[in-house]
Amino acid sequence: MASAPLTARTRNGVSTRASIEKEALRLFAQKGVEGTTIRDLALAVGVADAALYRYFASKEEIAADLFATHYGALARSIDEIGAREAPFADTVAALVDLLCGLFDDAPDVFSFILLNQHAHLRYVRDDANAVEALRAIMRKAHAGGAIDIGDEDLAAAMALGAVLQPCVFKLYGRLPGAMRARARDLADAALRVLCKDRPSS
Repeated sequence: MASAPLTARTRNGVSTRASIEKEALRLFAQKGVEGTTIRDLALAVGVADAALYRYFASKEEIAADLFATHYGALARSIDEIGAREAPFADTVAALVDLLCGLFDDAPDVFSFILLNQHAHLRYVRDDANAVEALRAIMRKAHAGGAIDIGDEDLAAAMALGAVLQPCVFKLYGRLPGAMRARARDLADAALRVLCKDRPSS
């Protein structure tokens, strides 16, 4: 029996790898990396356990690859927002919209990044680091007199806390509805923490 054309085999390989990544992301978001087994992944993808090892050496390698891909994409989006010439309040609103939109549109991605960041952040390059991108925004805002806090790490942490803690509550079912519906309130909360001219709304 003739083997499949190279292009078809390549397409099948790419498709299988994409399926592994998709199912791994879903399972890691639901069960955590530690709680997910290779058998779980194989069953979800519909392949034999051994087939996974043709694409990844371990589930930890899959997790590292997924984190680098999605966290890097988030960092680039934050960089793009920070590069705009806009009032700081508009920048904060855009950042909150980004995070709320990620939660609503790609909850597995958001959950995976949020719940697995501590295991992977040490390996992330500064130019692909969402926190570094946010620190740069805070540094620029303080230099321009838009925020009170001169410590960019503290400013970034405080701003993130105003958004991420409600997202954690949402993950555990304590907040109904879409996060986008709360974006205005979350942006105002971040501004109250950071700004000299705090919003009155």
